[in-house]
Amino acid sequence: EIYNTVLLAIGRESCTRKIGLEKIGVKVNEKSGKIPVNDVEQTNVPYVYAVGDILEGKLELTPIAIQAGKLLARRLFAGSLEKCDYVNVPTTVFTPLEYG
Repeated sequence: EIYNTVLLAIGRESCTRKIGLEKIGVKVNEKSGKIPVNDVEQTNVPYVYAVGDILEGKLELTPIAIQAGKLLARRLFAGSLEKCDYVNVPTTVFTPLEYG
C-alpha cells in the first residue's frame, strides 16, 4: 500500500536544567532532564514535589499530570492519602482516519 503520511512520535523534552534545581539539591537525571520521585511525587528534597512530564519513569500524558497534581494538592492540603496510579492508565493513539 502507498501512504502519503508518516506518523512520528518523538516524546517531550524536560526543560529542567536551567531553573535552579541544583541550588536546592534536587536530583535531576543528567541525560534526560527528568526528576526521580517517590510514590507520592516527592523529590529527594523533602519539601519539593514534581508532577507531569518531568517525572522519570512515568507516563507523559496531560490527563495523568492533571490527576497527579489534583491528588498531590489533596494530600498536602486536605488530608487525603490517595496516590496517583501510573500503572492502570487507559490511552489511545490518534491517527488520520485512513489509518484507523
